[in-house]
Amino acid sequence: MSEHISTQFDVELEAIRSQVLGMAGMVEEQVRKAMQALATGDAEIIQQVIEREVEVNALHVKLDDMCIHMIARRQPAASDLRMVMTVIKSVEDLERVGDKAERICQRAKTIFHSGRMQVPRFSELNHIADQALDMLAASLDAFARMDAPKAAVVIREDSKIDEEYRALQRQLITIMMEDPRTISLTIDTLWIAKAIERIADYAVNIAEHTIYLVKGEDVRHQDAEVAEQVANKTRG
Repeated sequence: MSEHISTQFDVELEAIRSQVLGMAGMVEEQVRKAMQALATGDAEIIQQVIEREVEVNALHVKLDDMCIHMIARRQPAASDLRMVMTVIKSVEDLERVGDKAERICQRAKTIFHSGRMQVPRFSELNHIADQALDMLAASLDAFARMDAPKAAVVIREDSKIDEEYRALQRQLITIMMEDPRTISLTIDTLWIAKAIERIADYAVNIAEHTIYLVKGEDVRHQDAEVAEQVANKTRG
């Protein structure tokens, strides 16, 4: 009987993991489409991203409910409980990524409805978005494979995003100072840049959850060196 219960638990857990990765694919697509909308002003793409957010939110609620019921029914312990808690936290971060994509589209809609056809420093903005998406994909792959060292690499990459974001911020502030007519558009662009930087932060969160899942040690609020030491630690 106990073996049957254990097998059923593994099946349920794998179903949840699969849905998390499906949700991840949805939010990654949202971000890519949001950047495409920002480049083109395509109203149809903007609407697709906004409508997809409803689906992402529903999946967030569904997965939370599945995890809560699993805890109540199965009373998992040790690594199994860590897996369920990692799913709950990671799903919340994924939902926030979707929120940022939807809000980028709302800003894009504002920009293009006002008659402006070019976002300042779009090339730099898009480059940061590509890096943030690479980090998100890597953190999710680390979670899927339970690969703590790969998760630690994602945490290390965050400093590069932060540096590029600060450089872009300085460039945009300079644009506003040189031409006050650009203030409204540039403020919208600054907000979008911050949203992209936050997407990278959510990727880091998922990487930190993965290290906790695999190693049983919490590396939140620690620097990258500590995360790497924990991730690469062998069990004695």
